[in-house]
Amino acid sequence: MGQRTGRADLPLHGGRVPPWLSSRMAKLGRVIVEAIVIHEGRDAVLRRLSHPFWFQALGCVMGMDWHSSGITTSVLGALKRGLDPVKDELGLYVCGGRGKQSRKTPSELVVVGERTGLDAAPLVDTSRLVAKVDNTAVQDGFQIYLHSMIVAADGKWTVVQQGMDGDRGEARRYHWLSEGLESFVDDPHEAIDGDNRGAIVNLADRRARPARDGCLALVGEGPSRVLASLRELAPAPEPQLELLPHLTMPHHHDVRPKDVVERRLWASLAAADAAAPEDFESLLLVPGVGPRTIASLAMVSEVVHGAPSRFTDPARFSLAHGGKDGHPFPVPLAVYDATIRVWKDAVSAARLGESDRLAALERLDREARRVEAASGPSVDAYIEKERRDAHLYKGRTVFGWAEPPQNSRAPARSAIRE
Repeated sequence: MGQRTGRADLPLHGGRVPPWLSSRMAKLGRVIVEAIVIHEGRDAVLRRLSHPFWFQALGCVMGMDWHSSGITTSVLGALKRGLDPVKDELGLYVCGGRGKQSRKTPSELVVVGERTGLDAAPLVDTSRLVAKVDNTAVQDGFQIYLHSMIVAADGKWTVVQQGMDGDRGEARRYHWLSEGLESFVDDPHEAIDGDNRGAIVNLADRRARPARDGCLALVGEGPSRVLASLRELAPAPEPQLELLPHLTMPHHHDVRPKDVVERRLWASLAAADAAAPEDFESLLLVPGVGPRTIASLAMVSEVVHGAPSRFTDPARFSLAHGGKDGHPFPVPLAVYDATIRVWKDAVSAARLGESDRLAALERLDREARRVEAASGPSVDAYIEKERRDAHLYKGRTVFGWAEPPQNSRAPARSAIRE
């Protein structure tokens, strides 16, 4: 069966992902998943996707708006497109999506069953039950509008779904993983936590079993018994629930110092500095990789290899490739493309038995953890420099290309750096 593994509360954010970013998100998402599978196997991918902080960090490193509800839709869409050409090779299938796509989940699961030999019927039932639990058994004011189920060829799965509360302008993302509990109605979530915003009906709590039994009895006895029971109702104390991983993202668009653990940012930059560009290029056999790209490679490496405790500040990963709306800075396409190229080449080489390049990228993550006591620029200073230099890296947002600062001279195209 399965259990809820966490939850994320996010501000609603409109707009669409432009094609120049969505195509890159699909490519980067694919190589990140491939690298995880090579290092740790499919189960590690499912576990990571079921963790709300890691999922948010993945969206941030992809260049999406770092705090918004749109990360859920765009990340799942990018993974669905990016993994499609290699889904049978990896044994990972992304089903469902937002709105109409969510209603296609059962039929897509049937196709997965035909491709893998899995019995699709239990998967379809699981998909429906998970949606019903978060939308009906737990009534917290959020209506599910996105449902995606990622299934492995051996039948393991994770579900990511999102609900909307239009009155508050917020979305809530729910994560499930097919490990642990034996029932969907006896504490499948382990807990639900968050700000106190009024009474929440949670019939999926183990302590609510008498209430569920009572519901069945009332239905069986007809409307007269229901009316009589309503007259007998008395207020009951609200149960105290244990904590699950719970991510709450702020409503402000700009990345602020309090959103980032600075010592981790400094560690990534120090790890990049420790890898001399000349040595790093010769090691990876990829030309055109400069210091700025190595800093992004270090952050992507942490997404691939990092421990869960290092994702408490997912905003930090937006400092790798910026954001489509210009927060924290324009998406540096030259850096983004170089990052994809390095990871793609490393994954391709590893599939042929040459693991040196992938090992070099993993060393970036290890080095960052080793030098976490390093010092460096403030978050504000880092963001300001990236905005000032955005035009050097083909910086782009949904509003257009980044322009050089006033009173500065734009470089020739040959001067654009990676």
